[in-house]
Amino acid sequence: MQWTNDQPIYQQVRDHVVSLIIDNVLKSGDPIPSVRQMAVEGGVNPLTVSKAYQELVDLNIVEKRRGLGMFITEGAKKELLKLEKSKFLDNEWPNTVKRAESLGIDLIELLGKK
Repeated sequence: MQWTNDQPIYQQVRDHVVSLIIDNVLKSGDPIPSVRQMAVEGGVNPLTVSKAYQELVDLNIVEKRRGLGMFITEGAKKELLKLEKSKFLDNEWPNTVKRAESLGIDLIELLGKK
C-alpha cells in the first residue's frame, strides 16, 4: 500500500478495505486483516488502522467477533456500492465534469464515445 497526501491515512486504509470488498477479494463472512497485520503491512500506526476499522464497524460493513477478529457482514458489498456510488456522484463526478468543461471536452467525448 502506498499512501498519498490528499486524504488522511485512516481514510486510505478504510478505502483499501472497501476496495477489497467491492472487488470481491473479501466476501461476506471473510475475516479482514488484523489491526496489527494491516499496520505492519501498511507501515502505519495501529491506532490509525483501528480508527479506519471502527468507521467500517460504524457503517455495519464489518463486525467484531470477540476473540476471533473482524469479519465482513452479510450485504456489505451491496451497501458499499450504494455508499461509494453516492460519494462518487456527489463529490468526484462534479469535479470531473467541471475539469472537462474547462478543457473543452464535451459529455460524449468525456464518456469515451468519440
